[in-house]
Amino acid sequence: MPSGTTVLSFCLAALVVLVAPGPSVAYVVACSLRHGRAAGLACVLGLELGALVHVIAAATGLGAVLASSPEVFRLVKYAGAAYLLVMGVRELGPVKESAPKHRALPRNSLRMIRDGVLVDLLNPKTVLFFLAFLPQFVRPAERSGPTQILVLGVCFVLLAAACDATYAAVAGALAPRIRQSPRARRRIKQTTGGVYLTLAGLAVLT
Repeated sequence: MPSGTTVLSFCLAALVVLVAPGPSVAYVVACSLRHGRAAGLACVLGLELGALVHVIAAATGLGAVLASSPEVFRLVKYAGAAYLLVMGVRELGPVKESAPKHRALPRNSLRMIRDGVLVDLLNPKTVLFFLAFLPQFVRPAERSGPTQILVLGVCFVLLAAACDATYAAVAGALAPRIRQSPRARRRIKQTTGGVYLTLAGLAVLT
């Protein structure tokens, strides 16, 4: 188990990474503005589930194995980039002129959760965090490396959930007014599509 000092130091460092807006934050904000707070929270759930996959992969060594296998790594990143490219093109399609009706929970919430998982799994910033940054807080001498990674990883996921949910709540509160403007809806769709396309490009270049 990591010491209390290690956990505190890691959490402070993780907050610096999480507070700085990145592709995940842009994705949550765009989704919340377009569909409302419930949809934004569904995206957040997907993102944190993806982060948990990173945690498990780091604790079991799968992440390092994947990174050390060029063929498998290229296959995964190109397949993910292609999926993100398709989602980006889909978002850049035409916008309906009528304002969408607000729903407490959109019918495509499961798709949003799925997309959130993929956005986090394919986010180079998250991949580098778990493969390069998190291990710096692990003490090999204590011979409990996997347990330490799991504890620190769960702390990261909880902090990420709090930060992303805050962005979703704020953006969701602004959504009803913004969605009344066709121009605003068009810009939100363009932003969401741009986030997907940016992630696709970053995935290829990682």
